Amino acid sequence: MSSQSPVIAPSILSADFARLADEISAISGVADWVHVDVMDNHFVPNLTIGQPVVAALRKATSLPFDCHLMITDPQRWAVGYAEAGAEIVTFHAEACDDPVALARDLRAAGARPGLAIDRDTAVEPYLDLLPEFDLLLIMTIKAGFGGQEFIPELLAKVRSARRHINAGHLDLRLEVDGGINADTIEAAAQAGADAFVAGSAVYGAADPAAAVRRLRELAQYAV
Repeated sequence: MSSQSPVIAPSILSADFARLADEISAISGVADWVHVDVMDNHFVPNLTIGQPVVAALRKATSLPFDCHLMITDPQRWAVGYAEAGAEIVTFHAEACDDPVALARDLRAAGARPGLAIDRDTAVEPYLDLLPEFDLLLIMTIKAGFGGQEFIPELLAKVRSARRHINAGHLDLRLEVDGGINADTIEAAAQAGADAFVAGSAVYGAADPAAAVRRLRELAQYAV
């Protein structure tokens, strides 16, 4: 388990794309971060939003942006998201030949670097890189689409990462993404996650702000 207070990061992948500024406003004051899923139709089969949208939304809210790049060649594009106003820029280990170099480039650009691990990738080969990062994102689904069901077996990777983080007294967030809702967030928190991406659980609710509050309560109760 983590000793840090939980972070709730609603994903705008599940929001109304015609009203993104309003959708972010609906969670202001209750959410910690805004999770921005960037997909390129290459690394994953879906296609979402890019740097111009991030830059435009930056003017509409003071909430930190947690940009999750599900893209090929993140070395080419990641720093641009930092320059567009993202506080956290997370790229996939599977898409990057030199994660440490890119993490340092992102830090130099003023962003906090994150490393993402997809469903079928072991986390252990990357644990020794964690001192270079501010966030480790463990996918609890296969990256690429919202609305998928949580895969409980993937929490084994969360537990492994949490043991390593605690043993090394590392200062970084351990985030989970995929199928996080009121039925699954407690198990993820008990496994050691302390940052939670929730899409349809927030934006599919009648009251997104109330959904965020409920998720936070459940995560806090679990630890």
